[in-house]
Amino acid sequence: MADANNGNWQTARRWAGMLGAAYRVQLTARWQPGAAGAADDPALMIALHARRSAPAIAAWRAAHPQRPLLVVLTGTDLYRDIDGDADAQRSLALADALVVLNALGAQRLPLALRAKCHVLLQSCSQRQTLPKTGRHLRALMVGHLRDEKDPRTYFAAARRLAGRADILLDHIGAPLDPALGAEAAALAVAQPNYRWLGALPHGQVRARIQAAHVLVHPSRMEGGAHVVIEALRSGTPVIASQIDGNLGLLGSDYTGTFAPGDDAALAALLQRARDDADMLAALQRQCAARAALFAPEAEAATLRHLVAQLLRSHPPGAR
Repeated sequence: MADANNGNWQTARRWAGMLGAAYRVQLTARWQPGAAGAADDPALMIALHARRSAPAIAAWRAAHPQRPLLVVLTGTDLYRDIDGDADAQRSLALADALVVLNALGAQRLPLALRAKCHVLLQSCSQRQTLPKTGRHLRALMVGHLRDEKDPRTYFAAARRLAGRADILLDHIGAPLDPALGAEAAALAVAQPNYRWLGALPHGQVRARIQAAHVLVHPSRMEGGAHVVIEALRSGTPVIASQIDGNLGLLGSDYTGTFAPGDDAALAALLQRARDDADMLAALQRQCAARAALFAPEAEAATLRHLVAQLLRSHPPGAR
């Protein structure tokens, strides 16, 4: 099942395609017992988001105490809600299996729950690495304007780089927080090398990631950002905040990172990326070494194995 959150819904649609050849898959924002009719009653639930899907999770477990339940943990689940939200905590307890979307995610779970946790890295198609101009450095942040994505660190780094006409800072994202949208608009007027592009269709976003010299991802909270994966699969190096949601994709030893909220460190990394001829090449090599982890066939194989394993461990006769 899928929460109607945009990112979760995209994941749900992708997984439905990966499972559709072997199973009948139903997508819904809110599951209720009997909604599909007795003949089509599902054998397994996949719930995206422990807190937001908590009513559906509880209803599934009450209606089907012996049928498998897989709960996928988002960034807000892992790095905020499970610490104090009773609904999210109950979802973890009810699940037969948990999925995290970065390699470090299980470390946030209580020890008693880690045995039922699985890492499932998301994927996207591979894109050709494009040659980039040497006339300037084009950085790109892709993230809606809301607190979790920390656009203010990007704004502040841009201000520090106001005198660098050879460092261009683009920003794609909808103004989910109107105050942040107003700040982005004001910065774009005041500073020629910062450009706020607003929300763009996904195809255009991918093309801009592919064309950028570097993707900047300053987020404070991530389960496993798809834009980082898209950069890795496009040959575009990444500069990211040192949070588990980023390091769990890029690798714990990835060198292109800065402390969350440290705009001075981000600005320094961008200056180095422009001035040090070897830096971007080194980051690109690190990213290329991990790109295969995010191939669609790898995600599909992990997902299919997990679903088959859950169905085998909960045979129809046990229902």
